[in-house]
Amino acid sequence: MLRLSQSPTDPDFVQNPYPFYDRLRNGGDLAWWEDYGMPCAVSHRAVQALLKDRRFGREVPADLAPPIPEHLAPFYAIEAHSMLELEPPRHTRLRGLVLRAFTSGRIAAMRDDITSLTHELIDALPAGGADLLPAFCQPLPVIVICRLLGVPESHAPQLLDWSNAMVAMYQARRDRAVEDAAARAASDFQAFLADLVAHRRRHPEDDLLTRLVEAEAEGSRLSTGELTATVILLLNAGHEATVHSLGNGIKALLEENVPIAPETADRTVEEILRFDPPLHMFTRMAYEEVEVFGHTFRRGDSVALLLAAANRDPATWPDPATFDPARPPATHTGFGGGLHFCVGAPLARLEMSIALPILMQRLPGLRLAEPPRYANLYHFHGLEALRAAW
Repeated sequence: MLRLSQSPTDPDFVQNPYPFYDRLRNGGDLAWWEDYGMPCAVSHRAVQALLKDRRFGREVPADLAPPIPEHLAPFYAIEAHSMLELEPPRHTRLRGLVLRAFTSGRIAAMRDDITSLTHELIDALPAGGADLLPAFCQPLPVIVICRLLGVPESHAPQLLDWSNAMVAMYQARRDRAVEDAAARAASDFQAFLADLVAHRRRHPEDDLLTRLVEAEAEGSRLSTGELTATVILLLNAGHEATVHSLGNGIKALLEENVPIAPETADRTVEEILRFDPPLHMFTRMAYEEVEVFGHTFRRGDSVALLLAAANRDPATWPDPATFDPARPPATHTGFGGGLHFCVGAPLARLEMSIALPILMQRLPGLRLAEPPRYANLYHFHGLEALRAAW
């Protein structure tokens, strides 16, 4: 197996990880990333296969689970109930209950709300130019998910801070300061939502949080711990990825001078998610000894699925480094796949397909005021600023 070293916090890699992915892919379907000490799936076919292979999963068996440091107990108390970190049967039950509340009809009903919010945010922009990341890309998805869930919109800035602190646990820059901040955020987030859930149990409303409280399958409802963990997951994932997707998408549209209109929005959004996705790595663990793509995994071995590398595989997409919304459709991995395919994908697609054409139409002459730079967030991939002029 090809073995390569590359620090995920190296500034050049942060700005453009794709050449390294190409080098990894030259070794075949799997290559060894020395800095992570594990094999990586880098081809489209390998990533798709391992996303769906039930011999691999996210949940760590009890006998393989490392001890949880005391200072991280609040964070992992939430993770213990997160369906992102679970496998069947618990994952099946939790996802089924969430989907009973998170219906396609409820998401589609947000169309007018997303449209009006997009216009409101654009109306509030200063004349001439702004950093679109905090002014547009961040508030849009966090306000949308707050409204959908029924979380008070006034808390959006605080939710954003808590979310950013928690998702930093999955970043290569993680250190003790990041861990302490994540634990504090998890504790505060959980307490806030526990109070809100208790209030909804007494005073139901027409929102997703109430539907989650009421959702039931086979006589089983979500416990308070499961409810708070699920809402935190929906809030974190429901805006984190969309913030990066909007920012990366605007960057690509402006750099490549590609127009976007309502009638072309769906295909353009899919190309954005293929070309420069918000999540680059998703790890899974082998549950038994298994040989795939010429490598034998032992029980407990991990494999990194490089979603962004799969999205640039020339065996699936001709000239994959070119941003081309007109290319024939193929299944990208921007939202993962298999059992853990992003439950919020329809909402993210709707937000992007509505917001991006309106932004381009409302701001004639929109252009980059300076070259955008990516933030040190790996294995996420998003901008630290998006300064534009119009």
